[in-house]
Amino acid sequence: MNVASLFTGGKDSVYSAYLAKTQGHKLSCILTVTPESADSHLLHHPNISWTKLQAESMNVPSIVAHSPSIQTDAEIKVLGELMYKAKLEFGIQGIVHGGIASKFQKKWFELACKEQGLKLISPVWNNTQPEQYIQNILDTKVKFIITAVAADGLDDTWLGRVIDHTDIIKLKRLSKKFGFNMNFEGGEAETFVIDCPLFRYPLKINHARKIWDGYRGRFEIYQAQLNYNARRIKGQFGSSYS
Repeated sequence: MNVASLFTGGKDSVYSAYLAKTQGHKLSCILTVTPESADSHLLHHPNISWTKLQAESMNVPSIVAHSPSIQTDAEIKVLGELMYKAKLEFGIQGIVHGGIASKFQKKWFELACKEQGLKLISPVWNNTQPEQYIQNILDTKVKFIITAVAADGLDDTWLGRVIDHTDIIKLKRLSKKFGFNMNFEGGEAETFVIDCPLFRYPLKINHARKIWDGYRGRFEIYQAQLNYNARRIKGQFGSSYS
């Protein structure tokens, strides 16, 4: 199926796009709606402007729009317009969705797809094993950093950190102690992918800053580029560098 990805640049949307390709779907473009603020209940906010650089690395077109309001109706209207544009320009038949457990988000995305005559594809939906899920993402060579934290147990030392397998053990321990979901599905943290098998080149962050208020924090990326010096060793989608 010819598809577009609802793309935030985080681990779930990138991993879902990857899984969709392994299932035989053709990724024709990515769709990104920039919310008015981080208070949106539907859309991802931190560093979302950098999805254009990720799209460049994937060599797929990026269709981007800004929502004038954080009201869900307004955001869905903008998203519907992007879906319509993607249908006209790329002939998409479906939309890839990276949600895991939010019934609220899935309901609205299904509604938007229905109005446009598109099928919603949710490769990671209803995943009930957070530890194994993160393990699978890392095993697939999806490399991501944490760009926002908003939960007890996650302090500013996590901001900008590239998550590896040893961090899974730490996150599991902290999630048990403080009660957050280590998938971050509840907004406990946000992520940004800097490399994955879909990328031709990894992203290099040249300038960023931590912002921390004692409980919540974010990692703002101010300057980034593709690392053209990393030579890709070809795999199914190109999965490693030398």
